[in-house]
Amino acid sequence: MKEIYYLSKRNMLLYIRDYVSVFFSVLSMLIVLALMVIFLGSMNSENVVSALAASGGVRDTAADERNAAWLIQMWTLAGILEVNAVTITLTLMGTMVQDEAKNRLACFYMAPVRRIQIALGYIFAAWIVGTGMCVLTLALGEAYMALCGYPLLGVADCLKLSGMIVLNTFMYAALFYLLALFVHSESAWSSMMTIIGTLVGFVGAIYLPMSMLPESVGSVLKCLPVLHGAAMMRGVCTEDAIARTFDGLPRTAGEQFREQMGVAIFIGDQEVSLQFQFLLIAVYAIMAVTISVWISRRRRLRDR
Repeated sequence: MKEIYYLSKRNMLLYIRDYVSVFFSVLSMLIVLALMVIFLGSMNSENVVSALAASGGVRDTAADERNAAWLIQMWTLAGILEVNAVTITLTLMGTMVQDEAKNRLACFYMAPVRRIQIALGYIFAAWIVGTGMCVLTLALGEAYMALCGYPLLGVADCLKLSGMIVLNTFMYAALFYLLALFVHSESAWSSMMTIIGTLVGFVGAIYLPMSMLPESVGSVLKCLPVLHGAAMMRGVCTEDAIARTFDGLPRTAGEQFREQMGVAIFIGDQEVSLQFQFLLIAVYAIMAVTISVWISRRRRLRDR
């Protein structure tokens, strides 16, 4: 364990001491959050208000507009948490690619340290920093909600979100370590970061709601952990906002919103349970670690 601790610490310090990288990580997070709140948030909240007005009955338009804005911003915050879980861990795993490109990784392999310990050093570093940055995002998001006068999440909800963040970041750290085993240059990893960072918002139905995606695309996304990770967090973030926004309407109105916006994921007519989503993400993490260990052992035997 001591070896894993020092390797993880070393990898985290390499990232933290790169002030420019940390600055742009935080800046990009804030820019995406602002753009989604200002542009996508406005569009989606207007759609919610229109749907409420079309439902009939006497409605308080001002209250509907405020509740809809709160709902969409909480929905957006959940999506940003998932995006950060992907992009931050992906950035941290670039340390491994740099080490290989500069022949430092070969030195580690020659040291009296098991390869699984080296692997866990990279995975734990990405996991810990990714979790920390996501928790920071949650804190900033809640601070913004407080400034806007919206209700804050309860302690139980914050604990649930923290657990989801921990699970998601570990899974992505494991997956990106596996991916890094096949990338041997910093330029290739940089290109891959750009591609993944661009796609994650679409794969998680964050930039476009589920209702706007073709059914065939939605069926593929339901097999990927990004969508389920985002849906888990949306469920916690938007539960109270949905109840307040659709108060006075039939329950089906809120359920329809949950399905259209990817808060609830359906396979056929059956809603995917939170337990299944936890299990799916855990299985992805276990598979990534298992395959990584198998590949590392094969390479070690080949190098002898």
